[in-house]
Amino acid sequence: MRELAAALGVRPTKQRGQNFVIDANTVRRIVRTAGVRPDDVVVEVGPGLGSLTLALLEAARHVTAVEIDDILAAALPRTVEARMPDRAAHFSLVHADAMRVQELPGPTPTALVANLPYNVAVPVLLHMLEHFPTIERTLIMVQAEVADRLAAAPGNKVYGVPSVKANWYAEVKRAGAIGRNVFWPAPNVDSGLVSLVRRTEPLTTTASRTEVFAVVDAAFAQRRKTLRAALAGWAGSAPAAETALVAAGISPRARGESLTVEEFARIAESKGAHA
Repeated sequence: MRELAAALGVRPTKQRGQNFVIDANTVRRIVRTAGVRPDDVVVEVGPGLGSLTLALLEAARHVTAVEIDDILAAALPRTVEARMPDRAAHFSLVHADAMRVQELPGPTPTALVANLPYNVAVPVLLHMLEHFPTIERTLIMVQAEVADRLAAAPGNKVYGVPSVKANWYAEVKRAGAIGRNVFWPAPNVDSGLVSLVRRTEPLTTTASRTEVFAVVDAAFAQRRKTLRAALAGWAGSAPAAETALVAAGISPRARGESLTVEEFARIAESKGAHA
């Protein structure tokens, strides 16, 4: 990987949060933990120099990589062709910002596997889950703190907006820790793996995802406040927030971090019912 970077004149940039995985065992472990199957169509966001891409190509039917960086995007198809010529036909590259991608070439994706820069990890994850409902299984490598936040349960002090929104789509859990020395350059934070398995049955609610997420955002915008106070702006007033909460069977004195995604959905529904 270092040789490849030197040949391309590439240096990992802080601006894009680039830390390339340069340890073959870690890459294999990610593919194994992701449970990639021979019939899977995997989308990989931010493939970088392609170490994970090559391992995914060994295991999956097809890999579609989304890369924003001009130099890396131009180089990756050549890397695949040079290292795995027999699998090159099973690889697609999308040169774009993952946050703007709403469709992908080739077969429909069934899995998402990615080493995500921590500064964009949550928005990219939520964007992909929203726009590609066929993605059943996801395994992402992110900063340990982000991994904890995504996988946190209600009542945990790091439980917040990412935890609830990820849970709207999937069952989320921590899937292991990753040391710093497998990256180049070595980051000054630890990394963690997060597994997300999409719910087979979507949440049963009459409220839309947008309506539920609006409640979640409001509840955590002022996390120290009770829900009666935190949701006042969302509901139009504190008494209106209280009415919606009581109708949803939730104490107006509760706080956002104690609620499940189902309870947030009930609050969104009750506002609709009382509108």
